[in-house]
Amino acid sequence: MDDTIYYYTRNAEQLAEQYDSLAFEQVHSDWLDIVPAEGFVLDVGAGSGRDARYLAARGLTVYAVEPADGIRERAQQYHPNPSIHWINDSLPDLTHVQRQATKFDLILLSAVWMHIAPSVRQRAFRKLSALLKPNGKMVISLRHGASPDTRAMHSVSADELKQYAQQQGLSYRLLNSRDDELGRKDMHWETVLLTLPDDGTGAFPLIRNIVINDSKASTYKVALLRTLVRIAEGHPGAVIECTATSVALPMGLIALYWLKLYKPLLDTFHMQQGGSTKLGFVKTNGWETLTRYSANDFYIGRSIFDNDEAKSLYRTLKDISSTIKNMPAKYITLPGTTSEVFHVDLQRTNAPKSSLVLDYEFLKSVGTFHVPRSIWDVLTNYSVWIEPALVNEWVSLMEGYNRNHPNAYTQIDYLNALRWETPERSTTKVRDRVTTLTNVDCCWSGSQLNKNAYAVDHAFPFARWPNNDLWNLLPTKTAINAAKSDKLPTRQRLMQSRDYILGWWQQAWNDNEPEFFTQANFALPDLSPSNASYDDVFEALTVQRDRIKQIQQLRDW
Repeated sequence: MDDTIYYYTRNAEQLAEQYDSLAFEQVHSDWLDIVPAEGFVLDVGAGSGRDARYLAARGLTVYAVEPADGIRERAQQYHPNPSIHWINDSLPDLTHVQRQATKFDLILLSAVWMHIAPSVRQRAFRKLSALLKPNGKMVISLRHGASPDTRAMHSVSADELKQYAQQQGLSYRLLNSRDDELGRKDMHWETVLLTLPDDGTGAFPLIRNIVINDSKASTYKVALLRTLVRIAEGHPGAVIECTATSVALPMGLIALYWLKLYKPLLDTFHMQQGGSTKLGFVKTNGWETLTRYSANDFYIGRSIFDNDEAKSLYRTLKDISSTIKNMPAKYITLPGTTSEVFHVDLQRTNAPKSSLVLDYEFLKSVGTFHVPRSIWDVLTNYSVWIEPALVNEWVSLMEGYNRNHPNAYTQIDYLNALRWETPERSTTKVRDRVTTLTNVDCCWSGSQLNKNAYAVDHAFPFARWPNNDLWNLLPTKTAINAAKSDKLPTRQRLMQSRDYILGWWQQAWNDNEPEFFTQANFALPDLSPSNASYDDVFEALTVQRDRIKQIQQLRDW
């Protein structure tokens, strides 16, 4: 990097003339519409100051970072501007920028990223993302092409930035590829636009602070937040009460999702929590009695008739609830205070005497978990960016706990164990039902299925909205399933298939209505816990379709 900086100093005059021969609008035409009307800008690798001058002329305060003395001093001398603060600093650390204690509305890296060595890019990106204000934008231009001189230029990739964005909870958008404005052959450019989402309440930055910057490193806090994300995105019907300030959820549902998240980890390998020998909710007469079951065996609506299993699961959910109340819920506080973000009210209950049904009444009987309304709304609307950041942080924590173990697991091992349910396993019940029925029609076309060659489709694509409830699993023709893939059915297509879908639900699940309606009433909006109407489930399905479309912007089918 030092040789590269020296090159910019030695050739300052020539390079400045080259940069200034192009207008800001020429170079950055693909993102002109997002230049903020006011606020603070960080221009990293400001060079001749061309971009800094344009942004300052727009009324913005610009912090221009340039490590090459020659070109920085030339810009200061030829184009002094009180709205531009020049700083001698560089990536990956940006030590002097950090000392400014300033957050930025816009961070610009124009023709800089290729100079950053791949080994330090992740750290550099983390530093940059921490400097964004809520709703702040980061623009990174990527130069593709070999270096024509002694400057170090590494290969760059938009996909790499997408991965970093997921790790830091930023939204990602790749703008159009373009040719070099100076007409240099074998060179082209891409622009990546990254945003720190904000709902206007400050809830998103708070969640991000808990995940990434909170001083108490623990998988518990990440597990609790990921549990809430899964419920907020997948179970709007689980809300007991919603006020202007708070959302109340069944504590048993929180504990059930915690179980589903942790079980693959503990089934795959022994994981320590910050050096302790045992996780607090793993008890001999609870968790350890469920070793022969998988995470997929515990789902909303299931009836458990084996008394030993019922008691084991009951004790496990009670132990998890107690751990959540006394650990992550207690120690996740508002920044700089001891005020708890989440509140838990546990209730005294009796162990089941025979069977146990994972329905609304039981899950609610365990207690109530209170989430601030602003945080609930953010978890609902921004889950697509929050969950990858949670998974990444969880993996990092586990790697740290076991790094010195002689048989340490890899990052891929941890990622596999943290992957949400495997859809193939959970289509078994549907396939078994198809086998027992005389005739089954395709839920999308209405034509009769060949039982030896059909597919089980997720009405809402599992890859983007992981849900394996009975109402979301539809037998269909293989070719239709392949054409649909991970697309979202339009409202018109749903209405055209309404009779086919309702016919399948009634044909398949009339003998299993408690499980079907419990799952649907938890997962779909505006259904009461006691709803038992297939028509109402379909109406709620269409509403949920619009909600998923708005949040995730999936391709229509």
